[in-house]
Amino acid sequence: MRTAQYSPLLIVGFIVALLVGLPVASVGLNIFAGGTSTTWTHLVNTVLPEYILNSLWLCLGVGCGVGLLGVATAWLTAMHDFPGRRLFSWALVLPLAMPAYVMAYVYTDLLQFVGPVQTTLRETFGWAHGDYWFPDIRTLPGAMLMFVCVLYPYVYLLARSAFLERASGMLEAARTLGMGPWRAFFAVSLPLARPAIVAGVALALMETLADYGTVAYFAVNTFTTGIYRAWFSLGDRIAAAQLAAMLLGFVLFLLMAEKISRGRARYNNTTGRNRPMAGARLTGIRAALAFLACAVPLLLGFVLPAILLLKMALTEGDAQFGERFLVLSRNSFVLAGITAMIAVLLALIMAYGARLSKTTFANGLNRLVGLGYAVPGAVIAVGVLIPVTRLDNWLAGQWEIWFGHNPGLLLTGGIAALIYAYLARFLGVALHTVETSLAKITPNMDDAARCLGLGQGETLRRVHAPMLRGSLLTAGLLVFVDVMKELPATLVMRPFNFDTLATQTYTLASDERLAEASTAALAIVAVGLLPLIALSRQISAARRN
Repeated sequence: MRTAQYSPLLIVGFIVALLVGLPVASVGLNIFAGGTSTTWTHLVNTVLPEYILNSLWLCLGVGCGVGLLGVATAWLTAMHDFPGRRLFSWALVLPLAMPAYVMAYVYTDLLQFVGPVQTTLRETFGWAHGDYWFPDIRTLPGAMLMFVCVLYPYVYLLARSAFLERASGMLEAARTLGMGPWRAFFAVSLPLARPAIVAGVALALMETLADYGTVAYFAVNTFTTGIYRAWFSLGDRIAAAQLAAMLLGFVLFLLMAEKISRGRARYNNTTGRNRPMAGARLTGIRAALAFLACAVPLLLGFVLPAILLLKMALTEGDAQFGERFLVLSRNSFVLAGITAMIAVLLALIMAYGARLSKTTFANGLNRLVGLGYAVPGAVIAVGVLIPVTRLDNWLAGQWEIWFGHNPGLLLTGGIAALIYAYLARFLGVALHTVETSLAKITPNMDDAARCLGLGQGETLRRVHAPMLRGSLLTAGLLVFVDVMKELPATLVMRPFNFDTLATQTYTLASDERLAEASTAALAIVAVGLLPLIALSRQISAARRN
């Protein structure tokens, strides 16, 4: 046992956790590195209150929106039977494949003054400019709508699972006490599903705070846009680190809010019956309303944007679609592929090391790595650039001393630092997937392998790895898709003249070349569909069982 506790895998896990935590520590250590800079004073006196207010409003609006939409659709598909319910049960997760910034570009093209909607209205009614009022999508409420449409599946997935798990015993007990369907929902099902709902809302809010493309395009000043401007426009890394620290404080507050608000309440299922109940059959107007309640978010969050993207890509598209598109795709796939392979390998090492060690220290290291996913990409980018740039400058100075010439920046200008930033943020996704599957393998397998004379490495290679093949592929695919969609860290850290599908989409949309941006955007959405198709099949299989 003592040998297992001091396994070399545990040392590897410690080094990985240290590297993953370095960006966040770097942000914290650089807050007061140079005192209060003039840039920070300027930000405090001018735009910082706007950053805080807009971020708070975004959290409030998106939190309420995804909560209402996710819970409503989850309750309808989990506990009722109506036409289209089987389709909606898996299709409602598809908006997760649509990045919020892509949604922003698509709806701007659809609803702007020269777009098809307003053009049709003017042609139909003979209106001219100034004869009518039309809401502007590029506003704070418009940004809230974009986030709600693409992020509600976080709440939907978790709430639906909670409703199905609590369905039979709890609701039957409520009905024996004379509760009707609505009263049972508010008094029993909703309170019991509260941890899952709040967890889904927290995930959605963390994604909202981490977003850069949507808020930048809609001219909504938040911490992410402020970090980008402080670093590139003002050239002040201290001010960027201070803004990043405040954004990180928002994220940490979200992570702690549920635990504090829950207090000593417990949400255990004590009935011993976990099989889902047969869905209540809805007919007539109630079935039609349930269908519309599920169809509208799916239509707005995936179907309509996907159709518009496909139409723009086929009719107009990117004028540089040929060789330029292949280069962008190659860059994106190389970054995502390398990151995914390294992430899966490190996740397997750390998960297996914790299994062998069985110590609080090993589990704590894995939890630390998992927190990286909660850190916004802009914070990770700043936290990586500061120490890497200092290391680069030191290496250049030493190289000049040793060899008599300055080689320039060795790490900052390449993709190594960018992949490091991706790993710091997305390694937790792969680790959670591998840990979950590894926990399902009985320890008797390890004992049997040792009795046959297999060492730890051989046991991992010949016993666990084949059993984990599906989970390893899933973990790699999830990291791959996340890297493909990541925008803030890529914009900040990409090498000179090195573009990806995400940065190309953002650049073209920022230049109001929305139709040209559709080709790269559609490719990102298509790749994002891959893990959702697998997830949708699991949802359908779970419902049948």
